[in-house]
Amino acid sequence: MPDFKIVIIILFAVLSIAFFITGIVVLKKRRLFGMAASFILALLMLSLGALFGTITIATKGYRALTREEVAAVVKTEPIGPSRFQAQLHLPDGRERIFTLSGDEFYVDAHILKWKPIANFLGLHTSYELDRVAGRYSKLEDEQTKIRTVFALSQEKPVDMFNLRRRYTLFRPLLDAEYGSATFIGADKAAEFEVRVSTTGLLIRKVREVPSTSAKN
Repeated sequence: MPDFKIVIIILFAVLSIAFFITGIVVLKKRRLFGMAASFILALLMLSLGALFGTITIATKGYRALTREEVAAVVKTEPIGPSRFQAQLHLPDGRERIFTLSGDEFYVDAHILKWKPIANFLGLHTSYELDRVAGRYSKLEDEQTKIRTVFALSQEKPVDMFNLRRRYTLFRPLLDAEYGSATFIGADKAAEFEVRVSTTGLLIRKVREVPSTSAKN
């Protein structure tokens, strides 16, 4: 089933062409007012198509969110003092493994909430995991010890999160855009679920798992 936003873009493009052709026909009949109206409507349709095209590109990599759902399954394994390995399984099938310094596993995300009019056009609350890091439980360790931070977000030509901050053009469509973060202790081998809802991120422990280092 095609993305509803793509259908809207195509519709605006078709309408733009139709109004442009109408303007040319009216011009040949020397009806200047009708020609001006047709060209203005053609430009309007073209602008709206470009706007939705920008939104489609800028939200690439974001996942639609209609309820609380699992954003990642994480397995942590201590490999030394204040050092652990984190294995992430993401909903799109990707698997990422990170070696992190700290006592806790930390992850944050970008969340976009659209207004009802945007919901009608096929845009719904969406999220994208942004960063993963190791976090120290003591503030002095956080200030002086090694920090490890890695990107989870996908590279994109433009990002809706950044566009909303730079331009007021999207204010009528976006209700809110904000960052959310959560963390949990990583001193034992365990499996967690990183969950996301319309209010933010949370982590739930699924189970503790046998340590591979203990077996060795």
